[in-house]
Amino acid sequence: MSSAVLSTSAARGRPFVFDDEEVAEVCPQPSGAEVAEARPPQRAVFSAGAYAKTYKDARLAGVTPASRLAARPAPEMVSSGIVAMDALTGGLPRGCLTEICGPASSGRTTLLLAALAAVTRRGECCAVVDASDALDPQSAAAAGVELSRLLWVRCGENSPEKSLEQLLRATDLLLESGGFGMIALDLGDLPPQAARRIPLTTWFRYRHAVEHTSTVLLAIERQSIAGSCSSLLIKLGSRGNRIKESADSRLLKPTHAQLLTELEITAELVRSRQERKPVRSAEITFACKTAWAG
Repeated sequence: MSSAVLSTSAARGRPFVFDDEEVAEVCPQPSGAEVAEARPPQRAVFSAGAYAKTYKDARLAGVTPASRLAARPAPEMVSSGIVAMDALTGGLPRGCLTEICGPASSGRTTLLLAALAAVTRRGECCAVVDASDALDPQSAAAAGVELSRLLWVRCGENSPEKSLEQLLRATDLLLESGGFGMIALDLGDLPPQAARRIPLTTWFRYRHAVEHTSTVLLAIERQSIAGSCSSLLIKLGSRGNRIKESADSRLLKPTHAQLLTELEITAELVRSRQERKPVRSAEITFACKTAWAG
């Protein structure tokens, strides 16, 4: 008679002995059919290399390698109205933000009026959002601006804060409406501390709104405030001016009787995102004659 020996955790070291005839199957073995029914679905087995390749392919699905990305097309450039400025920058880019900054009497208004005149000569409409009511329609007409194609938004209020608020609201509406060849924001006469209150997120929103359009977004400022949102940054300065001489040089000329005939302007290209490599500082000088100088 054979016997089976079982050991339990409750009585370790104390075996129990049973006869074969009296011992029931403790763990009965299932039949083949039962094994087939109870067996879970088979899972695909991958080697380490195959699994890594499958994961990599799934992760990169729909992703184009950087080497195959097409170069972003350069924006269309239009004339600024000043030949020397076009030679320096290549013109003003459509669908981008351009900053023109400089102190008072540095040629900001001259460049603005020249750009507006160039836009209206092309048969396009333009808008000037004037934060300080500084635009002179007669000077604009003398510079060649077709006033019938110009929308002048006057934001002159008692406080710079209210003027700035009106300027931002008007700019949002103009960008949403579309159809303008140029939208110029004249912040040149606002104090720099007031202009810096424009959040950087606002400039990002303006850049996104004007992108993929044919509009030139131009900001006239004392100092650059849009940061990396601007695609083109030009810094202006004044080198000197000419005063009309009297017929008799021996006569004492009072200061209030002197007549300005020409202003010499310097322009420095600070930033240009149209180039594939960083821009080196480039500077030009050009003269701007007054209307009465002929």
